[in-house]
Amino acid sequence: MAPSSRHASNLGQIIEYIPDRLYLASYIDAPDANTLFPYPEPPLRSPTKRSQRAVDGAAPVQKSAYKQPCYFTVDDTLLYNAFHHDFGPLHIGHLYRFALQFHEILGAKENKERPVVFWSRADPRSRANASCLLACYMVLIQSWPPHLALAPIAQVDPPLMPFRDAGYSQADYGITVQDVVYGVWKAKEEGCCVLETFDLDEYEKYERVEHGDFNWVTPSFLAFASPQHTPVAPTPRDSEEWATLPKSLYEIDAHPTLSQPFKNVLKHFSERNIGLVVRLNSQLYNPSFFEALGIQHLDMIFEDGTCPALSTVRKFIRLAHEVITIRKKGIAVHCKAGLGRTGCLIGAYLIYRHGFTANEVIAYMRFMRPGMVVGPQQHWLHLNQGVFREWWIEERIERKLRKEAALAAAAAQANGGSHQPSTPIRAMQKASLGRSSSKNGTSTPPNRGSNRTPLGEMDRDSSRDNTIGVQEDYLPAPTPGQPRKTQRAAADRHHPYSRSVQHATVAEEEEEQRALDEQTQTEVISMHRSAQGNESDEEWLIRMRTQRKSSASPDRHRSVSHAAAMTTTTTTIYQVIDNDASNDIENIGQAAARTKSYDQVQRATSASGVLTKVRGNGSSGSSKSRPAGSVREAGVRKTSGRVGSVSAAATSAAATTTVRKISGI
Repeated sequence: MAPSSRHASNLGQIIEYIPDRLYLASYIDAPDANTLFPYPEPPLRSPTKRSQRAVDGAAPVQKSAYKQPCYFTVDDTLLYNAFHHDFGPLHIGHLYRFALQFHEILGAKENKERPVVFWSRADPRSRANASCLLACYMVLIQSWPPHLALAPIAQVDPPLMPFRDAGYSQADYGITVQDVVYGVWKAKEEGCCVLETFDLDEYEKYERVEHGDFNWVTPSFLAFASPQHTPVAPTPRDSEEWATLPKSLYEIDAHPTLSQPFKNVLKHFSERNIGLVVRLNSQLYNPSFFEALGIQHLDMIFEDGTCPALSTVRKFIRLAHEVITIRKKGIAVHCKAGLGRTGCLIGAYLIYRHGFTANEVIAYMRFMRPGMVVGPQQHWLHLNQGVFREWWIEERIERKLRKEAALAAAAAQANGGSHQPSTPIRAMQKASLGRSSSKNGTSTPPNRGSNRTPLGEMDRDSSRDNTIGVQEDYLPAPTPGQPRKTQRAAADRHHPYSRSVQHATVAEEEEEQRALDEQTQTEVISMHRSAQGNESDEEWLIRMRTQRKSSASPDRHRSVSHAAAMTTTTTTIYQVIDNDASNDIENIGQAAARTKSYDQVQRATSASGVLTKVRGNGSSGSSKSRPAGSVREAGVRKTSGRVGSVSAAATSAAATTTVRKISGI
């Protein structure tokens, strides 16, 4: 309906989700009857039908015939409880309440033929939360695929604001609405988010600090804040104090010193089949309270606000997978607040087991428990997500090989064979040897670029187990996302972002290689001088230029040869010269080394008798003939006056051959 001239119109952004039925909008002021709404235009009619209506006296359809839209919002009812400057996304309890309200509006008789407009305020935070809430509703409840749920808001202008973490540091890692929608969709597909068993009252009760401060992230993982109770020392099983520990729900309620949040935690864990509690922070309670209820308790403590070592993550994943798949029990993980360190380990397992991306798992965990994964822990998950997924693949391969070995052993036993069956590790080694062998029987060395090991070997002590998974030079600088609670010595504190100490070793290796290159070039030059006798450098240069001009040919692949007058042994050297202009300078090395090496290479080739092979384009094979660690590349002056790339492998092999033959070896 067009606004009246006597009323100010409230302009806003309106996005169509379902034609003529559902819209997403944002307004500066609350919409009313005078707010502009994009009613569909009346369909065009043929002249014949229009003429017939004019004859019959029928009036054309006007926009005023459309019913007034139904506007509703949750800006003042579903509030996000921020930790600092974070503002979303709204959690699963908010989504459930939104669905109840939305279904009530859609089912009302007065709204049967009215368009429904879900609107929010026009500020960036409200727009992001409303858009994310509606898209997640479409994915979780209406079973839309994520790309269709995101399509209406994909190119909205201005773009939707990304969500930030709950830390107190500067936000340097954003989670978008797309990450949340895809994370929720992935969790639904993997069975990690099941609305059919979701209990809204239970969720809203236990997420509060006074009732326990815990949330189920998946049907197998519960994240909670650390309970607090003194004394914190474990109770020996053979002591008298062990008999006083509560071992049933009634004894928990009757315990005189336990706080109500701790009682709620113990009762809920006992009722919901929790089999393992993992503590990541310092001791703030007696773990024997869990053990008396038959719940295993394990400490994996590391510094607040930091990221765990890979050895800790691998141990956690192995235990968690055993508890979930074999013992069929749940796992409860906590740190001081149940957000940062807890999110690291749970997120690592979800990436390992279900194939989440880092952004998806962070977004999904915040959808289930707001505030999870803080500061540099976001970057840590992003950098190590490939490592966690590879662990799952390696474990599957190991299980497959173990199964094949067991079947082979059973078949051999049934046939009366006496040979020893191959173990999975031996089978993998044989497969690796088979892949590295070529057709002519030669074997290539195995690829040693990866330092990964399967989960079956995670107990082996290795120096790399104490790293956090990626080269520490590429990690972000630590930020004060969470304050440290203890002041320990710097040498004893585990810090995942300490700089690597391998630079000195690399520098020493480069210096040794540089000295070896210079020594080789000096030997070649001295041999040239001994072979040429009293010929001066100027005479040698003139003779080389004359031979090069006389041997020039239009054929790009033609080979030109010449023999040295003073030598008795002729050595053939192939040098690939790249004529590509893009590789003139960058692929040779330092300009000074290039200028110096020009005369040295030319003299060396003259001393031994050189067969120079010139190619017009080195892109086909020049890159394959430049292994790292070869003799330093040299520049060769071409007829066009440019400096081209010389094959390092060919130069190295030829120089070695020249030295051996001239010296009589």
